[in-house]
Amino acid sequence: MILWLAACTPMLDAEELRDPQACAECHPDHVAEWEGSMHAHASDDPVFRAMNAKGQRETNGELGDFCVNCHAPLAVALGEATDAVDDLPPELRGVTCAFCHQVDAVEGDHGNPLRLADDGVLRGGIRDPVENQAHASTWSPLHDRDAPESSSMCGSCHDIVTPLGGHIERTYAEWQRSLFAKPAFGLSCGDCHMRGREGVAAEADDVKLRRVHEHTFPGVDVALIDWPDRDRQRQQIQDLLDDTVNAWLCVSPTADGTTLVVGTLENVASGHFFPSGATADRRVWAEVHAYEGEREVWASGDIAPDVPVADAPDPSLWRMWSTLLDADGNPTHDFWEAASLEPGVLLPVQTTIDPNDPTYVSTHLQHEWLVTNAVPDRITMQINVRPVGLDILDELVESGDLDRSVRDAMPTFTLGSTVLEWRLGTPQNAGSLSCVPDAPPVVAAPE
Repeated sequence: MILWLAACTPMLDAEELRDPQACAECHPDHVAEWEGSMHAHASDDPVFRAMNAKGQRETNGELGDFCVNCHAPLAVALGEATDAVDDLPPELRGVTCAFCHQVDAVEGDHGNPLRLADDGVLRGGIRDPVENQAHASTWSPLHDRDAPESSSMCGSCHDIVTPLGGHIERTYAEWQRSLFAKPAFGLSCGDCHMRGREGVAAEADDVKLRRVHEHTFPGVDVALIDWPDRDRQRQQIQDLLDDTVNAWLCVSPTADGTTLVVGTLENVASGHFFPSGATADRRVWAEVHAYEGEREVWASGDIAPDVPVADAPDPSLWRMWSTLLDADGNPTHDFWEAASLEPGVLLPVQTTIDPNDPTYVSTHLQHEWLVTNAVPDRITMQINVRPVGLDILDELVESGDLDRSVRDAMPTFTLGSTVLEWRLGTPQNAGSLSCVPDAPPVVAAPE
């Protein structure tokens, strides 16, 4: 049902509806949240701009709107952008209010196949919108996080297939095959990435208190230049990461000077693989240290903040990321050359809660290290994440497409739930292993 709306501003025309600042007249909280999000940042993200510039140059412009179609979708829909975003006005930059809230159909599963109604009606997840004078409104399952269809709208931009057919980002496909996509256990993208709270959807007369949802959309990507609410963005990313993975650290000391160290990880809260999205750009790794007293006797994954993880001379490194392959099967960092994806080591998403199902333990990975010529009495472990690898950014700096200051601003997050410390004397609680925080679940085989 379409309701005509009572209060904030006069009826907005199509051009006015495109401006997020017009939305802010009645929806100041939602717009303020969005302004600090990576959706708002999508056109201004210097890494996107650098990759797009390099891709356009190296393909002689054949890349076209491949990137811009998701990073400035309203501009592409209006014919205002094809291969670049430099000259776009603010209201057409990023993934805007007007773009998302005019979607009335999803006509594919990757590369932004979203159809805009262009009928002056804004769609949302509220079933009984209050009448006002600004615009017409209606409920839409595509915008209601309690409806499974809403994930198809998110997923249509968060799965990417290259011009050569490489399915290089698979977040939506991963969710579709997960437990969370099943009706009995359904959790949509919005359930994790649009937290709910009690509040009003608009600052206007006669509005009621409802369950409204944040428009900050935290994930793992982060603003690397001056941007609104950067501290809040990073804290929300940290909070999300801290609840994603369970970890166990197990040790088996021996008398011959060799110590077996076993790390176990479980994807416990992510509705897709971990890491996900641009997994060929992500850098996730385990950092492990062994000590005798206060003296460090061994380490793996101890990588300085300014050193690329991929360049670390560490044969025992436990790393989690994918690799793009070109048409000849050779590794590449340039997505426009990618014909396929070598998934590498990733934590799969949960598909069942039945412990008798063989896939029940597929969300777990193990890795083993051997500490030789020492008998540690204390071992620590943590999992670190860089949203984009420094080796990726270094190539963009070298090509002249990215300023080094952006590269140097890339943070490293540590997953709080994975920060563990084992000490000599911890009881054996998993066969010959002594584990913290307790015995891990059985895993079919080490990674």
